[in-house]
Amino acid sequence: MADEAKAKGNAAFSSGDFNSAVNHFTDAINLSPTNHVLFSNRSAAHASLHHYDEALSDAKKTVELKPDWGKGYSRLGAAHLGLNQFDEAVDAYSKGLEIDPSNEGLKSGLADAKASASRSRAAAPNPFGDAFQGPEMWTKLTADPSTRGFLKQPDFVNMMKEIQRNPSNLNLYLKDQRVMQALGVLLNVQFRTQQAGDDMEVGEEEMAVPSRKEPEVEKKKREPEPEPEPEFGEEKERKEKKLKAQKEKELGNAAYKKKEFETAIQHYSTAMEIDDEDISYITNRAAVHLEMGKYDECIKDCDKAVERGRELRSDYKMVAKALTRKGTALGKMAKVSKDYEPVIETYQKALTEHRNPETLKRLNEAEKAKKELEQQEYYDPNIGDEEREKGNEFFKEQKYPDAVRHYTEAIKRNPKDPRAYSNRAACYTKLGAMPEGLKDAEKCIELDPTFSKGYSRKGAVQFFMKEYDNAMETYQKGLKHDPNNQELLDGVRRCVQQINKANRGDLTPEELKERQAKGMQDPEIQNILTDPVMRQVLSDLQENPAAAQKHMQNPMIMNKIQKLISSGIVQMK
Repeated sequence: MADEAKAKGNAAFSSGDFNSAVNHFTDAINLSPTNHVLFSNRSAAHASLHHYDEALSDAKKTVELKPDWGKGYSRLGAAHLGLNQFDEAVDAYSKGLEIDPSNEGLKSGLADAKASASRSRAAAPNPFGDAFQGPEMWTKLTADPSTRGFLKQPDFVNMMKEIQRNPSNLNLYLKDQRVMQALGVLLNVQFRTQQAGDDMEVGEEEMAVPSRKEPEVEKKKREPEPEPEPEFGEEKERKEKKLKAQKEKELGNAAYKKKEFETAIQHYSTAMEIDDEDISYITNRAAVHLEMGKYDECIKDCDKAVERGRELRSDYKMVAKALTRKGTALGKMAKVSKDYEPVIETYQKALTEHRNPETLKRLNEAEKAKKELEQQEYYDPNIGDEEREKGNEFFKEQKYPDAVRHYTEAIKRNPKDPRAYSNRAACYTKLGAMPEGLKDAEKCIELDPTFSKGYSRKGAVQFFMKEYDNAMETYQKGLKHDPNNQELLDGVRRCVQQINKANRGDLTPEELKERQAKGMQDPEIQNILTDPVMRQVLSDLQENPAAAQKHMQNPMIMNKIQKLISSGIVQMK
């Protein structure tokens, strides 16, 4: 069913298995081709794989099916953004906001698209673009020990492909030290990046990001080092500003640890005024607002950090950190507003920047909270009883698919009613869907172990699957709770007839062959046949009748022999 395939796709997406997610969403679409949510989800999975053409196609279909749904335009904007079609992305996000003006995901996407469009117009052709052209690039990177390991990292490979496709994209990735190292190898020069102090963790356990300095280029062939020149003017002033801002940040960190939040905010704000090229000051201030419960202020700071980070081409981990913090603030607000969609979307965007396990965990928690909330809002036992009665009417008319549909709705309305599971199991049995029927019957017994219908449904499914021993066991368990239940007693009788038929050797060759094939698939039968003791017993049954008689006096061995006879593996003559 489409819902089951969709659930599998969501689970695969949450675990980072985007290829499987695409496959599951495709299966769901084949079953429900007009469901706009399925196309939206598959678009997100394609985007996570950087398959932006496919993501765009699915996003367009989403908007076509549901033009008044803001999230469809969010998917459309993200796909255009991935294809570097910045103006189209701006248009998509803007149209979405016309429909849903309060959607945080659309607002954030629009800010990203505008910043990217601005950078694109300002960016000059990259002079190093030729170094990334042709298959020679991969050969050089593979041959050099310093870059060979990077080729095992999917995000690095994707960055290289993006740069090959459009050399101007190099400007977007220069802050990544792996790209700098690769550029050095391709140009036959050595890049060395010095790092200053670390970005201190504030509020959340996330990876620290070193503050930046301009890379220095050093030719591989060593030359006499020139005398250091004194620093003049702007360079000296810039370094002094950074040191001063760093000092304010450290004071803010100390105040934060003491829970002197207002003081911490003052220091981080001062650091931002002194040095506007380090977004860690903004994310740290956002963390303070989060701790104080000022979630709107936290979100504003996170949006500002993302926008400024895009402009500065900051480390993608820092951008992801800001988005994760924003998601956390939205999650706090969602406990009151009951709207988890912006939370989920923000965490998903953070994961596209950097796949952090903590962010993934928070995404899973938000999706779980959303699902539980939807179930709570949908819960209505009275409507569940009405739907079950409708299903009963269709069952009497032998319209089993329609009956299944109403029983399914009854289960959604009241997931703890064993009667709906029992009735749907009966429908599945009529339709020949034995695995589904068995699953519903077992759920029925789980919800109410004293409900005799659950045992009769399970036993019937096992009987039709020709698992007569298992069916007999199920019927007998049911009789412990309801000893006079005629349906269970009839089930036992039918099982005994089939088992005795095998014992007497009255099976036709076709029946014997089918029963043996089914028996060989039973793990219990497999264990019996591979047991050295039982193999000796079977040998004695054929060659040593006296020893066989002794074996038959052992109840456990006798029970196993009976199991083999019932399955047609062993025949007594």
